[in-house]
Amino acid sequence: MAKQKAVLVDRDDTLCPDVPYCSDPSKIHVFEDVPASLKRLNDAGYIVLMITNQSGIGRGYFTEETLHEVNAELKYQAEACGGKITDIFFCPHKPDDNCDCRKPKIGMGLKAIAKYDLDPAQCWMIGDKEKDVEFGEHLGMRSIQVSDKLSFSEATDKILNS
Repeated sequence: MAKQKAVLVDRDDTLCPDVPYCSDPSKIHVFEDVPASLKRLNDAGYIVLMITNQSGIGRGYFTEETLHEVNAELKYQAEACGGKITDIFFCPHKPDDNCDCRKPKIGMGLKAIAKYDLDPAQCWMIGDKEKDVEFGEHLGMRSIQVSDKLSFSEATDKILNS
């Protein structure tokens, strides 16, 4: 059986504007192009997995339960056009905890690869920071850095036209 292909995506400033240490689901607003882009990726056979550092948990700013509520709202909005975020992986640690899961370290990626039997050569990472690109490249994935000059929809176009 062939291995799965996936697009791993960062959350803040990739799927939605960054709200520092967001603990309020009402403050999450996905970028306008995200829902249709997720559907296009899914329709092309990609599963979408969110990979996000959430040190607000380790800092005591909010709980894992609160993070799940925020992410549930994000998924609800992001899936408005029929696309799907299959799973969410998060690192709850502070930067100085020296864990193996905080991007750009690859622990979350290795878990995703194992859980979904992914072929990294058929996977992509989309994020807004250099550490997101580094994370994907260290896993053997192609990576795209979104910015004010390259939208999520344009990153999706690059993936689908590759």
